[in-house]
Amino acid sequence: MDHNQLVKSLAESMNKNQEEIDSMINSMISVIKDSVCELDSVSFPGFGAFEPKKRQERISVNPATGKRMLIPPKIILNFRPSVMLRQRVRNIIDKSF
Repeated sequence: MDHNQLVKSLAESMNKNQEEIDSMINSMISVIKDSVCELDSVSFPGFGAFEPKKRQERISVNPATGKRMLIPPKIILNFRPSVMLRQRVRNIIDKSF
C-alpha cells in the first residue's frame, strides 16, 4: 500500500475528505521525524515502536585489500513490532501454509 492508497482507505473508513487525511498523515510523519531526530522512541500500542539507536564507531577490515578502516558512529532507526502484530502476522502465515 502506498501513500495515496492509505489516504483513500482512511478517508473512506473515517468519512472524511482525502485532503484532510493527507494533511493529518503528513503532520503525523513530521512529528515522528522530529521525535526520532531527538533520539526519542515513538510507539503505537498494538502496532509497534520506532526506536533510534546509536552505533559506536568501529574498525573494519576490507577483505579484498586487508586494509583497516574506521567506520564512524551513526544513528539507525529500528522498528520493533508489537507482540499483537507479530502474532497476527504469524497466524496469517500459518493459515497460508
